[in-house]
Amino acid sequence: MEIRDLSEAERRVWEAFPLGRGVDFRERHREPADAGADWGPERTVRAEVLRALLIDGPRQEGETPVLRLHGARITGKLDLEYAEVAGAIHLWSCYFDEELDLYGAQLRQLNLGWSVFPDLYGTGLRVDGSLRMTGVRVRRSIRLGGARIAGAVFLDGARLGEDGLSDAFDEPVLALNRATIDGDLHADDGFTAHGLVRLAGAVVAGTITLNDAVLSNPGGTALHAANLSAGDDVHAMRLTAHGRLNLPGARIPGQVNLEGARLSNPGGMALRASITGGTLWLDGAAPVDGTVTLRGCQFDLLHVPPEVWPDKVRLDGLTYNRLSPHEPAERRLQVLERDTEGYVPFAYEQLTAAYRRVGDDAAARTVQLAKQRRHRTTLPWYAKAWGYLQDLTVGYGFRPTRAAIWLLSLLLAGSVVYAVREPVALKPKEAPEFSAVFYTLDLLLPIIDFGQEHAYAARGALQWFGYALVIMGWTLATTIAAGITRAISRQ
Repeated sequence: MEIRDLSEAERRVWEAFPLGRGVDFRERHREPADAGADWGPERTVRAEVLRALLIDGPRQEGETPVLRLHGARITGKLDLEYAEVAGAIHLWSCYFDEELDLYGAQLRQLNLGWSVFPDLYGTGLRVDGSLRMTGVRVRRSIRLGGARIAGAVFLDGARLGEDGLSDAFDEPVLALNRATIDGDLHADDGFTAHGLVRLAGAVVAGTITLNDAVLSNPGGTALHAANLSAGDDVHAMRLTAHGRLNLPGARIPGQVNLEGARLSNPGGMALRASITGGTLWLDGAAPVDGTVTLRGCQFDLLHVPPEVWPDKVRLDGLTYNRLSPHEPAERRLQVLERDTEGYVPFAYEQLTAAYRRVGDDAAARTVQLAKQRRHRTTLPWYAKAWGYLQDLTVGYGFRPTRAAIWLLSLLLAGSVVYAVREPVALKPKEAPEFSAVFYTLDLLLPIIDFGQEHAYAARGALQWFGYALVIMGWTLATTIAAGITRAISRQ
């Protein structure tokens, strides 16, 4: 390209490039680029001019060429497909009429902060430094599948897609699938995506930040991050998500922080995850509107207040070492009762173990009792009857004081009855002195013999009363033994 073919605006950019100097066409500081389609020739630069500069532009000895351009309207398609660009690119607050094609390009550094463009195609892009797209406005999508970024990626304050214009739920407005980012991923401070955000298979060596972000794809998937790998935390405080958050197979060794988040997908799945991570934190979050599935998740700490859980959950296979905040067992059990798969024994065992780790044995027994009662609903009628008997008498072995109360009540009743009307001695001269208390104990306790039952015999109604005590004694002993065995086996 000859310099005589350039407009005045393009000439300024051409001459500044080899010296690494900037050209600023903005009329005021922080002038937005939204109205760039109306900018005139005095601040218009053809994309082909920028391509020529970057690939084979003039050089000056002792200087580092850098493309620094602010507030320009760029016409035509900026085509850097497979290009190797040595100089850094800074296109700040620029308006692009057409897409940016960076497919397979190798760049030193790329800064598109606060610019406006329809699309960015960057599959296989390589950037030796950081990729900055702070505050960009993208009418359709940014596609960076398989990209390799040696530094951080900045999307803070960016707005992708247009609300209500996309009918294809599975078409991403941001695609970072299988991308590798050696630094952090920043998509916070009002980052807004109207459509699918795809991070499937992405590897982020640092922290992923989504604080105050808005992911909106109602009725579809707002975030798909299958097999996502993060080197540290995922911070998504005050995140607003309209649509499904999908994180199967994700590996997040630090904290997944959703404090104050609002997750909503009415009638559908709001959160589906099988994360291997350190902590899941949902303190202060609004009640989730939609189903939550955490099957197969593994956390060291699960910090989810009971009121955050939705009406439908799926928790089979969820493991955690600690549970907070500490709540009465009855409040945690309400969540387990909402499992759409019905009775899930593993969920009760996990909750029991969590209470035992903090020394709350009473709460652990309450959970185990609730487990037996829930299990009872799945049994045939005869097994249910036996279960009700165990529950009534000894609380399945987890309410030992209930057995003592039954024994004392039957002992008291028998002692009073036989004290009023003594049974007849079978051998008066050989019989020991009659004791209403020990006679009743002989009837109630099948393995103990005080010599009263064999020496005295009741007649008439007292005999039938004695039969009832024997039956109740055997039943009570059997249920106590079954309950104690079950309780010991859980230790």
